[in-house]
Amino acid sequence: MTSADIPAIESKSVADESWFRDAALTRVLALLNADQGEGRVAGGAVRNALMGIAVADVDIATTLLPDEVVSRAKAAGIKAVPTGIEHGTVTLVIDGRPFEVTTLRRDVETDGRHAKVLFGTDWQADAERRDLTINALYADQAGQVIDLVDGLKDIDSRTVRFIGDASQRIAEDYLRVLRFFRFFAYYGSGRPDADGLRASARAKDKLSTLSAERIWMEMRKLFAAPDPSRSLLWMRTSGVLAAILPETEKWGIDAIHGLIATEDALGWAADPLLRLAAIIPDNAERVAAMAKRLRLSNAEAGRLDEWATTARLPEEVTDVGFDRLLYRGAKAGMVMRLKLALSSARAGRKAIRLPCARRRGFRCC
Repeated sequence: MTSADIPAIESKSVADESWFRDAALTRVLALLNADQGEGRVAGGAVRNALMGIAVADVDIATTLLPDEVVSRAKAAGIKAVPTGIEHGTVTLVIDGRPFEVTTLRRDVETDGRHAKVLFGTDWQADAERRDLTINALYADQAGQVIDLVDGLKDIDSRTVRFIGDASQRIAEDYLRVLRFFRFFAYYGSGRPDADGLRASARAKDKLSTLSAERIWMEMRKLFAAPDPSRSLLWMRTSGVLAAILPETEKWGIDAIHGLIATEDALGWAADPLLRLAAIIPDNAERVAAMAKRLRLSNAEAGRLDEWATTARLPEEVTDVGFDRLLYRGAKAGMVMRLKLALSSARAGRKAIRLPCARRRGFRCC
């Protein structure tokens, strides 16, 4: 099936985008589209371009088998790295820039965590095996956007929706529950798609079958969103949040709203660990158990431990009292305490009487 065989639902193009006109990408697409082959930009780059969001990584789908991609790249003097060749992925590197090139696939067997795939040349089958409609758009060599799953209307309405039956998509890989909420945090508006929300709630107990690394990877990305508060609210409502972060169940997530507002007002960078700390109790034993369960890195676990073991700030504290607190605790933990206290005070419109932290090397306010 070629581009000419597929009618576009709506005429959209990324041909004028600077990232699409990049010489390295042009070279890769020319390589893949020669001699009866076909390659298209796939997924996130197309989605972001259509939503007016900066494009970082550019992934490409192709009808060529991985060995043929490697062969063509070597003949053209392009470095080819078999980063996931068993799944059809070869990374082509031009001037230090990587382009992941993946052969079209369809799933032949799934178990909720892994999939056995069969390579092919069917663009429709490749699109339908993906998770969300906004992630299944392609752009051909000319920059014409090709939509096989009604993703363009979801781009326009900022709807995060599973392709086909939501429960079936999730059953293929239960991590898609967390991806649903993560993509809603970045790209969704209004309420989450009802079918996706119900299917995610039904599958929440299956999240325990996933590796801790995969769960934390998704949650770290979600916490890094410009404003994850709406997504966290729906995760809590559906029971998904308690399934992966039981520490939040009797604690609540109300503090996240004040933290996001304070970040915006004071120009703080998004900090996934600080946002996590805002929605869990500062009990050192529970924090340590959570870090172990989620297999946080030593640096991440250490930072949360410093926060949990640093004494809580009183409503009023003198310079001398603050110095004593700082002496007993760690600087990183104290910074987190200060930021959360300031966010809470701003949210509650309370006065906060702290000594000048900047004199002691802090930049929290």
